[in-house]
Amino acid sequence: MTASISRRDLILAGVGAAITSAGAGGFPSALFAQASVSAEQFLALSEKLTGRQGLGSDVAKTLLGGFLATGYGDALAELVKQEAEFTSHTELANAIVAAWYSGLYDSGSGEAVATFSDALVWDALTFTKPWAECGGETGYWGGPPEE
Repeated sequence: MTASISRRDLILAGVGAAITSAGAGGFPSALFAQASVSAEQFLALSEKLTGRQGLGSDVAKTLLGGFLATGYGDALAELVKQEAEFTSHTELANAIVAAWYSGLYDSGSGEAVATFSDALVWDALTFTKPWAECGGETGYWGGPPEE
């Protein structure tokens, strides 16, 4: 007796496999194990650089994976060491801030999305919001904006 696999089952299995393999931005755990910067250190550095508290730890791990995959491990470790006394922002520091604001990062094999709706750009642009995110009750746009 042979079991036939439906197209639906095949698609669901593929989607499940993709979701399972996508943890931490799809970076191998060995990449993080060999890093001289932890996700917690990167998150603290990011909060210092962006001036924002409460950044997402999942996004931080994904962004860290991207910076490690593109060879910035030693430079990140150096940046973490000088975190307390920043004198000037380096190209790497600017790239970290840009990644948090845009939600995009270099994965080592091209540009990838770490987050869309949690990108800091949406907080900076108070006149807009991420697509498909409701701004209030139906018809909220009909009245004048609150001051």
